[in-house]
Amino acid sequence: MQVLNAVLYVIVIGFLVYWVGSWLYFWFKGRQMHGAIDQKTFEETMRKAQIVDLREKNAFDAKHILGARNLPFTQLKYNEGELRPDLPVYLYGDNKNMCVRAALKMQKKWGFTDVKWLEDRFSDWEGKTKKTTKI
Repeated sequence: MQVLNAVLYVIVIGFLVYWVGSWLYFWFKGRQMHGAIDQKTFEETMRKAQIVDLREKNAFDAKHILGARNLPFTQLKYNEGELRPDLPVYLYGDNKNMCVRAALKMQKKWGFTDVKWLEDRFSDWEGKTKKTTKI
């Protein structure tokens, strides 16, 4: 019984170390990339960029930033050809780490040079939005 408790303890501690370490890694990489932009800058310059909503389709359909296209983070690797690497890309989603991970992937694997992300979560967005209603 003590061996089982020790194994469970090690697993839980390992999971917590991995989770915190992963969060810290992407937080640090995001700061290195200087890609976070505030809502005002995002809204003022978004007309020159490809706006990508990284949330799942049902969340996108419920409400999204006007002019955005939906490329869920979970499907991003299958949609690499949908964006032009020569144009700026603005990302947003439900958490900043997901945006940083997507930006890293776009820069390293696909050669994008200008990738930014919304500093806040989409739920904090105060700009224009669109709701897709299905009949």
